[in-house]
Amino acid sequence: MYDYADCVWMPADELEQFMAAVFRGLGVPGEEAAVCAEVLIAADKLGIDSHGIGRLKPIYYDRIRIGIQNPVTQFEILREGPTTAVIDGHDGMGHVISKRAMQMAIDKAKKFGLGMTAVRNSTHYGIAGYYALMAVNEGMIGITGTNARPSIAPTFGVENMLGTNPLTFGIPTDEEFPFLLDCATATSQRGKIELYERLGQELPAGWVIARDGSTLTDPALVLKQLVAGAAALTPLGGIGEEHAGFKGYGYATVVEILSAALQGGAFLKALSGFDAQGRPRPYRLGHFFMAVDIEGFTDLPEFKKTAGDILRALRASQKAPGAAHIYTAGEKEYLAWQERRIKGIPLNPALREQMKQMQEELGI
Repeated sequence: MYDYADCVWMPADELEQFMAAVFRGLGVPGEEAAVCAEVLIAADKLGIDSHGIGRLKPIYYDRIRIGIQNPVTQFEILREGPTTAVIDGHDGMGHVISKRAMQMAIDKAKKFGLGMTAVRNSTHYGIAGYYALMAVNEGMIGITGTNARPSIAPTFGVENMLGTNPLTFGIPTDEEFPFLLDCATATSQRGKIELYERLGQELPAGWVIARDGSTLTDPALVLKQLVAGAAALTPLGGIGEEHAGFKGYGYATVVEILSAALQGGAFLKALSGFDAQGRPRPYRLGHFFMAVDIEGFTDLPEFKKTAGDILRALRASQKAPGAAHIYTAGEKEYLAWQERRIKGIPLNPALREQMKQMQEELGI
């Protein structure tokens, strides 16, 4: 899909060290800076270029510099039960907040079979799959979701109301890679549009709808129009009901409710990142995290084999004419890491300029 001709390839561990140094330079404490870098590099390793180093400057660096995100995280537990907890992140680092919140859910699941935590007043938490995989690595099912700044228009609407709101599942299998479904409830999402802009490529028609109902394909224009509220992303399924766009709209709404109503958090337009006068303010995002102990239902090896059998059967099914391979969720990410662990992480010219700028401004 993407042209990497102008990219240089940097070893993942060196890029992770660079990102950790940037976070430390912004005032993030050492151990927490390492967590933030670890989450971002996880996206780059898996080939999810929309959520790794490409997000460092526009999402974290810039927001900390203008004062709408706190580099030092205050993790406050507001309410807690045997299997549940509600947490206030006080506009700190979303990666740090979320890793602790998922770990709480996992620890509760180890004791009681199920664990769920809900977070309010957080910030962008990076790749959702990182937290689902935390549970997978403990032999559990991991589920997470987050709301986000308004981007998606409801079916039959043109106003950006819902965030891209991923609903993410991680499930262990007996294969070399788990089942990992990590995707937005929009046809696409801002991070991918930012990636298309950096690569100088047009967007596919149908990803973005303008106020007049037309579709936009210029990524630079789209990013401006999304902030201005003059354009919106389409939900999974696209415009209208012909291709079941109402399903993506419905799932995005589920994530919005679970990311706001359980924890008494902000929602919809309150997540825009701007006050009534148009001045930047904290985003106050909400997340939820669930861990399910498989051993509470069946033996883990038996579960993993059945899950693996299902995935193998799907990949072995009859292919469409001209198709070379049927993939299951998480497979492409695994294959991307097999290549990138040797080749490195691709950095296009725009990213290299951002890295140079941050390096010079922070003196690192």
